[in-house]
Amino acid sequence: MAHRILIVEDDPSILRGIELNLQLEGYQTLTATDGPAALEALGRGGVDLMVLDIMLPHLSGYQVCKRARAAGHVLPIVLLSAKSMEIDVVMGLDLGADDYVTKPFRVAELLARIKAQLRRHAPTSTVTFGEVEVDRVRQLVKRRGEPVELSAREYALLDLLLERTGRAVTRETILEKVWGDDYFGTDRTVDNFITRLRQKLDTQGDPRFLTTVRGVGYRFEPGESS
Repeated sequence: MAHRILIVEDDPSILRGIELNLQLEGYQTLTATDGPAALEALGRGGVDLMVLDIMLPHLSGYQVCKRARAAGHVLPIVLLSAKSMEIDVVMGLDLGADDYVTKPFRVAELLARIKAQLRRHAPTSTVTFGEVEVDRVRQLVKRRGEPVELSAREYALLDLLLERTGRAVTRETILEKVWGDDYFGTDRTVDNFITRLRQKLDTQGDPRFLTTVRGVGYRFEPGESS
Protein backbone atom coordinates (compact mmCIF):
# COMPACT_ATOMS: atom_id res chain seq x y z
CA MET A 1 0.00 0.00 0.00
CA ALA A 2 1.39 3.42 -1.00
CA HIS A 3 2.42 5.85 1.69
CA ARG A 4 0.25 8.95 2.06
CA ILE A 5 2.19 12.20 2.29
CA LEU A 6 0.75 15.53 3.40
CA ILE A 7 2.37 18.51 1.67
CA VAL A 8 1.91 21.83 3.45
CA GLU A 9 3.09 24.74 1.29
CA ASP A 10 1.52 28.11 0.45
CA ASP A 11 3.45 28.67 -2.79
CA PRO A 12 1.28 27.07 -5.53
CA SER A 13 4.16 26.33 -7.91
CA ILE A 14 6.29 24.66 -5.23
CA LEU A 15 3.29 22.75 -3.90
CA ARG A 16 2.36 21.43 -7.34
CA GLY A 17 5.95 20.53 -8.17
CA ILE A 18 6.38 18.48 -5.00
CA GLU A 19 2.98 16.84 -5.44
CA LEU A 20 3.65 15.77 -9.04
CA ASN A 21 7.07 14.33 -8.22
CA LEU A 22 5.76 12.40 -5.24
CA GLN A 23 2.93 10.98 -7.33
CA LEU A 24 5.44 9.93 -10.00
CA GLU A 25 7.27 8.03 -7.25
CA GLY A 26 4.06 6.18 -6.41
CA TYR A 27 3.05 8.08 -3.25
CA GLN A 28 -0.47 9.20 -2.44
CA THR A 29 -0.62 12.91 -1.66
CA LEU A 30 -2.72 15.33 0.34
CA THR A 31 -2.17 19.08 0.29
CA ALA A 32 -2.76 22.06 2.56
CA THR A 33 -1.85 25.71 2.07
CA ASP A 34 -1.95 26.95 5.67
CA GLY A 35 -1.39 25.76 9.22
CA PRO A 36 -5.00 25.15 10.33
CA ALA A 37 -5.71 23.11 7.18
CA ALA A 38 -2.62 21.01 7.87
CA LEU A 39 -3.74 20.21 11.41
CA GLU A 40 -7.22 19.39 10.15
CA ALA A 41 -5.77 16.94 7.61
CA LEU A 42 -3.65 15.31 10.30
CA GLY A 43 -6.70 14.98 12.52
CA ARG A 44 -8.47 12.93 9.87
CA GLY A 45 -5.68 10.35 10.13
CA GLY A 46 -3.98 8.16 7.56
CA VAL A 47 -0.97 10.42 6.95
CA ASP A 48 2.42 8.68 6.93
CA LEU A 49 4.69 11.73 6.56
CA MET A 50 4.31 15.49 6.42
CA VAL A 51 6.37 17.86 4.28
CA LEU A 52 5.92 21.17 6.09
CA ASP A 53 6.92 24.66 5.01
CA ILE A 54 7.92 26.93 7.89
CA MET A 55 6.59 30.22 6.51
CA LEU A 56 2.83 29.66 6.38
CA PRO A 57 -0.19 31.93 6.84
CA HIS A 58 -2.21 31.82 10.08
CA LEU A 59 0.07 29.30 11.83
CA SER A 60 3.78 28.92 11.13
CA GLY A 61 5.32 25.56 10.38
CA TYR A 62 6.91 25.69 13.83
CA GLN A 63 3.48 26.06 15.43
CA VAL A 64 2.00 23.26 13.31
CA CYS A 65 4.89 20.98 14.26
CA LYS A 66 4.50 21.77 17.96
CA ARG A 67 0.72 21.25 17.94
CA ALA A 68 1.02 18.05 15.92
CA ARG A 69 3.40 16.54 18.45
CA ALA A 70 1.30 17.76 21.37
CA ALA A 71 -1.72 16.04 19.80
CA GLY A 72 0.18 12.77 19.72
CA HIS A 73 0.97 12.58 16.00
CA VAL A 74 4.20 10.57 15.66
CA LEU A 75 4.61 10.66 11.88
CA PRO A 76 7.92 11.91 10.48
CA ILE A 77 8.01 15.62 9.64
CA VAL A 78 10.34 17.14 7.05
CA LEU A 79 10.56 20.93 7.21
CA LEU A 80 11.00 23.17 4.18
CA SER A 81 12.74 26.39 5.03
CA ALA A 82 14.14 29.44 3.31
CA LYS A 83 16.03 29.93 6.55
CA SER A 84 19.40 28.26 6.95
CA MET A 85 20.49 29.86 10.21
CA GLU A 86 21.57 27.38 12.85
CA ILE A 87 19.04 28.68 15.39
CA ASP A 88 16.15 28.05 12.95
CA VAL A 89 17.27 24.47 12.40
CA VAL A 90 17.61 23.87 16.15
CA MET A 91 14.16 25.35 16.81
CA GLY A 92 12.52 23.05 14.26
CA LEU A 93 14.25 19.96 15.63
CA ASP A 94 13.39 20.91 19.20
CA LEU A 95 9.72 21.19 18.26
CA GLY A 96 9.72 17.65 16.91
CA ALA A 97 10.73 17.83 13.25
CA ASP A 98 12.71 14.87 11.94
CA ASP A 99 14.62 16.56 9.14
CA TYR A 100 14.77 19.75 7.11
CA VAL A 101 15.53 20.85 3.57
CA THR A 102 16.62 24.40 2.80
CA LYS A 103 15.13 26.25 -0.15
CA PRO A 104 15.97 26.30 -2.97
CA PHE A 105 16.28 22.52 -3.03
CA ARG A 106 16.63 19.77 -5.62
CA VAL A 107 13.60 17.50 -5.84
CA ALA A 108 15.91 14.48 -5.75
CA GLU A 109 17.23 15.61 -2.36
CA LEU A 110 13.74 16.02 -0.92
CA LEU A 111 12.70 12.60 -2.24
CA ALA A 112 15.79 11.01 -0.69
CA ARG A 113 15.01 12.61 2.69
CA ILE A 114 11.39 11.43 2.53
CA LYS A 115 12.38 7.86 1.66
CA ALA A 116 14.96 7.82 4.45
CA GLN A 117 12.47 9.03 7.06
CA LEU A 118 9.80 6.53 6.02
CA ARG A 119 12.38 3.76 6.22
CA ARG A 120 13.75 4.83 9.57
CA HIS A 121 10.44 5.56 11.25
CA ALA A 122 9.32 1.94 11.33
CA PRO A 123 9.63 0.86 15.02
CA THR A 124 11.77 -2.11 15.98
CA SER A 125 12.46 -3.81 19.31
CA THR A 126 16.01 -4.89 18.45
CA VAL A 127 18.56 -2.59 16.86
CA THR A 128 21.87 -3.83 15.49
CA PHE A 129 24.73 -1.61 14.37
CA GLY A 130 28.32 -2.62 13.85
CA GLU A 131 29.06 -5.26 16.50
CA VAL A 132 26.42 -3.91 18.88
CA GLU A 133 22.94 -5.30 19.53
CA VAL A 134 20.38 -3.42 21.62
CA ASP A 135 17.24 -5.18 22.88
CA ARG A 136 15.00 -2.22 23.65
CA VAL A 137 12.29 -4.36 25.26
CA ARG A 138 14.58 -6.01 27.82
CA GLN A 139 16.98 -3.02 27.88
CA LEU A 140 19.99 -5.23 27.18
CA VAL A 141 23.06 -4.15 25.24
CA LYS A 142 25.62 -6.57 23.81
CA ARG A 143 28.84 -6.04 21.88
CA ARG A 144 30.32 -9.02 20.07
CA GLY A 145 27.82 -11.15 21.96
CA GLU A 146 29.01 -10.00 25.38
CA PRO A 147 26.87 -7.86 27.75
CA VAL A 148 27.76 -4.17 27.98
CA GLU A 149 27.16 -2.50 31.31
CA LEU A 150 25.54 0.90 30.96
CA SER A 151 24.35 3.20 33.70
CA ALA A 152 20.66 4.13 33.72
CA ARG A 153 21.41 7.50 32.14
CA GLU A 154 23.78 6.06 29.56
CA TYR A 155 21.09 3.63 28.46
CA ALA A 156 18.42 6.37 28.49
CA LEU A 157 20.62 8.52 26.25
CA LEU A 158 21.27 5.64 23.84
CA ASP A 159 17.58 4.72 23.75
CA LEU A 160 16.58 8.32 23.02
CA LEU A 161 18.92 8.42 20.03
CA LEU A 162 17.66 5.04 18.83
CA GLU A 163 14.06 6.20 19.19
CA ARG A 164 14.86 9.13 16.91
CA THR A 165 17.00 7.24 14.43
CA GLY A 166 18.20 9.50 11.66
CA ARG A 167 17.08 12.64 13.47
CA ALA A 168 19.39 15.19 15.01
CA VAL A 169 18.62 15.48 18.73
CA THR A 170 19.66 18.74 20.35
CA ARG A 171 21.70 18.82 23.54
CA GLU A 172 18.85 20.71 25.19
CA THR A 173 16.40 17.94 24.33
CA ILE A 174 18.80 15.29 25.62
CA LEU A 175 19.22 17.12 28.93
CA GLU A 176 15.45 17.48 29.28
CA LYS A 177 14.60 13.88 28.39
CA VAL A 178 17.47 12.09 30.16
CA TRP A 179 18.22 14.34 33.12
CA GLY A 180 14.85 16.04 33.62
CA ASP A 181 13.59 19.61 33.71
CA ASP A 182 15.08 20.29 37.14
CA TYR A 183 18.66 19.50 36.09
CA PHE A 184 20.89 22.51 35.59
CA GLY A 185 23.86 20.86 33.89
CA THR A 186 25.65 22.08 30.77
CA ASP A 187 26.12 20.83 27.23
CA ARG A 188 29.43 19.37 28.32
CA THR A 189 27.51 16.84 30.42
CA VAL A 190 25.92 15.46 27.26
CA ASP A 191 29.22 15.50 25.37
CA ASN A 192 30.92 13.54 28.15
CA PHE A 193 28.18 10.91 28.21
CA ILE A 194 28.37 10.51 24.43
CA THR A 195 32.12 9.97 24.73
CA ARG A 196 31.56 7.29 27.37
CA LEU A 197 28.90 5.60 25.25
CA ARG A 198 31.20 5.54 22.24
CA GLN A 199 33.96 4.01 24.33
CA LYS A 200 31.72 1.29 25.77
CA LEU A 201 30.17 0.49 22.41
CA ASP A 202 33.52 0.75 20.65
CA THR A 203 32.22 3.11 17.97
CA GLN A 204 35.05 5.64 18.29
CA GLY A 205 36.66 4.37 15.12
CA ASP A 206 33.37 4.45 13.20
CA PRO A 207 31.55 7.69 14.11
CA ARG A 208 28.76 7.08 11.59
CA PHE A 209 26.73 5.38 14.34
CA LEU A 210 26.70 8.04 17.07
CA THR A 211 27.38 11.10 14.98
CA THR A 212 27.93 14.69 16.02
CA VAL A 213 25.70 17.28 14.35
CA ARG A 214 27.77 20.41 14.56
CA GLY A 215 26.13 23.21 16.52
CA VAL A 216 23.04 21.09 17.20
CA GLY A 217 23.63 17.83 19.06
CA TYR A 218 23.83 14.16 18.12
CA ARG A 219 22.22 11.66 15.79
CA PHE A 220 22.11 7.87 15.59
CA GLU A 221 22.77 6.48 12.11
CA PRO A 222 22.30 2.70 11.91
CA GLY A 223 24.39 2.08 8.81
CA GLU A 224 23.70 -0.99 6.70
CA SER A 225 23.58 -3.56 9.50
CA SER A 226 20.45 -2.34 11.30
